[in-house]
Amino acid sequence: MQVKFRDCDWFDLWLWIEFENVPSVMEKQIVDELFNSWFLLGKLGGFNAVNMQVQETGVDISYFDYDVEMAEEEMMSLMHNMGDVEYEDNWARCWVDLGTADAIAIDILINALQQFSKDYVAVETLIVGGQNEDWPTDDYNRN
Repeated sequence: MQVKFRDCDWFDLWLWIEFENVPSVMEKQIVDELFNSWFLLGKLGGFNAVNMQVQETGVDISYFDYDVEMAEEEMMSLMHNMGDVEYEDNWARCWVDLGTADAIAIDILINALQQFSKDYVAVETLIVGGQNEDWPTDDYNRN
């Protein structure tokens, strides 16, 4: 799976997925669930790179002393909004407002799509940001 970045606006970001073949109804449902799960984690503040206490501890987390007060003092890192995943032939697209979520959100989405590509339907390309000339977004309703 290739990953390409175009012009990225954190509050008005399009994600474009090109599949090797047209995805089936079931495969589309899995993509929808992947995006919905990703967004829910973001909406709940899961993509806060400032509070990565367990990650920074390393592999031995036995008896780790998690600092709840430090976690609560950090600025919230919340996604604001996401549109429906739309499909056209072998393409899918989704609009998101990443809000104050950190860039780790994009890394996690890429990781999930890479595994999806291996297990379900091959993803040729993920394009983060920008527009596709053959699928205009000018008339997209973000409400």
